[in-house]
Amino acid sequence: MRVFLLLCALLCAPSSLCLRICSFNVQTFGKAKAAKEEVMEALVKIVSRCDICLLMEVRDCKGKVVPQFISLLNRQDRQGLYTHVASERLGPSSYKEQYVFVYRSDKVQILAVHQYKAQGSHTFHREPTIVLFSAPDTEVKEFALIPQHTCPGAAEWEVDQLYEVVQFVRGLWNTENIMILGDLNAGCGYIRSWGRIRLRTQPGFHWLIGDGADTTVSRSTSCPYDRIIVHGAAFYRAIAPRSAKVFDFSRAFGLTEQEVRNGALCPSYVSGPGTGSQRPFPSRGGGDGEAEGT
Repeated sequence: MRVFLLLCALLCAPSSLCLRICSFNVQTFGKAKAAKEEVMEALVKIVSRCDICLLMEVRDCKGKVVPQFISLLNRQDRQGLYTHVASERLGPSSYKEQYVFVYRSDKVQILAVHQYKAQGSHTFHREPTIVLFSAPDTEVKEFALIPQHTCPGAAEWEVDQLYEVVQFVRGLWNTENIMILGDLNAGCGYIRSWGRIRLRTQPGFHWLIGDGADTTVSRSTSCPYDRIIVHGAAFYRAIAPRSAKVFDFSRAFGLTEQEVRNGALCPSYVSGPGTGSQRPFPSRGGGDGEAEGT
């Protein structure tokens, strides 16, 4: 079983105030995990450091777990301004997952949500639920986030097909400010030929989490499965230089590997034109910089 780190990036305005965008595979986040008080406390500590946080592998068939988590999160945040938007339950079989964006409503607002549906033959096991955010206090004002949790065996195909999703979003909302984030399984044998992936071969795509990063929590594994990819020159310029990081919360919170496996995964983040100060986000080395070919 793999356990992932939090990925984050900072979107920063000239005033130096930043918006922290995070991505986190919580790994089978459902009733059983929500019943573990220590797990929920750790998740609150992690997500409360973010202004927008993508949660993956949410398995909340009755729709109770995420509202419970948001309630706990707002107890920690004195302003109580966290809310969320969730996708439909996605997956080709009885195993279904949801993408959930948790966000601070005083920092960003949602302008539109679109459930992507590929034309023709099967493209994604879990098609992305694309969200257009408004962040009026930032440099770019608006941007679209494309979440993706690929199927490991189809990772190379699905990552390449995200190029088509980007083109679709450009036409749908007339925007160049696009970020792909999530567990792409983009490393350690799942990608056999980078030359087949247009997000790597075509210009204009910036891989903020490089090939040398380790987005797993296991001490015996070092793989860059989780990624953040930015499209659009203005959007890329607004990202704080070298702000894309992998946050090793197991070390930050003094958790053993087994405790993490029993609870949650590890996240990543980025910062960009934003509207407030964030708490320090200690990171694991190797998350900076772009992958080759960007």
